[in-house]
Amino acid sequence: MDFKNSYDKVWKRFVWSFRYAASGLKQAITHEQNLKIHLLIAFVVITLSFVLQISLYERLILLLVIGVVIALEVVNTAIERVVDLVTKEFHPMAQVAKDVSAGAVLIFSIFAVVIGILIFYEPMVSWLVG
Repeated sequence: MDFKNSYDKVWKRFVWSFRYAASGLKQAITHEQNLKIHLLIAFVVITLSFVLQISLYERLILLLVIGVVIALEVVNTAIERVVDLVTKEFHPMAQVAKDVSAGAVLIFSIFAVVIGILIFYEPMVSWLVG
């Protein structure tokens, strides 16, 4: 067995998997309004975390929460596209699949807002009071 050839094939598949993932993300960012909104909010939250000098630990929590919200939105988009591919006609089960995946994003987004309020409340009050 030629180890170098085998290694090259594995490496090429690995690189292509990143290309496919990047292409999918580009597609989602380009065409999904909610993902654009999540990314804008993420930018504002990260910027605000530096302005208010949020602790490193709290920034890590914010990054984790942001990452999960964005990942859920991308998965929701994938589910919606697959359902649309399978049926062009209205089907109650197809609607349930799309609604449930959107509900998952909504649930975690609500928790993300609560976490953001808990992290930003004191620093915001201190910053506003002076």
